[in-house]
Order: sequence, then C-alpha cells, then structure tokens
Amino acid sequence: MDNEEIIKLLNIDFVHELEATMVYAYNSFIIKDCEVSRLTEAISVDEMRHMWWLADLIVKRGGKPTMEHRELDFSSDDLIGQLKLQIEKETEGINEYQRQIEIIDDEEVVGVLKHIIDEEKRHRKEFNEHLKNIG
Repeated sequence: MDNEEIIKLLNIDFVHELEATMVYAYNSFIIKDCEVSRLTEAISVDEMRHMWWLADLIVKRGGKPTMEHRELDFSSDDLIGQLKLQIEKETEGINEYQRQIEIIDDEEVVGVLKHIIDEEKRHRKEFNEHLKNIG
C-alpha cells in the first residue's frame, strides 16, 4: 500500500476523531449529570489527542489532514440518547481501525491504530457502564 492510500485511510480516521471531539465536547456542555459530563469531556480530549497522532502520521507521509466532516447530530438532549450516540461513534471507530489494520502494511501506522483501538474500547466500556447505571 502506497503513502497516498494510507493518507486517505488516515484522513477517514482523522475526520472520525474530529467529529467525536465536537459531539462529545458539546454533549459535555449540556449533560446535567456531572459525573457523566466530566467523563464525556475527558474523552473528548482523548479524541483530540487521537487527532494529533493521526495528523502526525498523515503529515509524515506527505499529506494534509482534512477538516471536512459530515453534518453532525446534536439533536439528543437526553442523557440516554447522548450515551447511545457516543457508544455508536466509538464502535464505528473501532470497526474502521480494525479493518484498516488488516490492510495497512506500515508498522508505525498499525501501532498507532492499535493504541487508539485500546483507548476507544475503554471509552465505549465507560459509556456503557454509565448507560447501564441509568437504565
């Protein structure tokens, strides 16, 4: 796989992390449950850190991170809906990273993606735990 193909895949990841950062930051502003709000805020910072790691990989390979993203859904004002959306975003990211690890033959990229997957799985677990405690 050449650098151009790797950059395209990493930009998919970068945009996913950008979207998660914005959704989680917004949700942390409006969630009334303080414990869940602080958790969501902390995880939004983790997602931003993932953006830095991915941007570094993109630039090292001669690309530029893209800031173009889908229209974001900020419509859920209830905690259960917000947690479900956040769990869905984590699952989407995990699935995409796992798919990419199977096809990318760059050791550095694969190492970073594996590290991000570990963090995304922890995020998903924490969101799930709070969802179970509410329900």
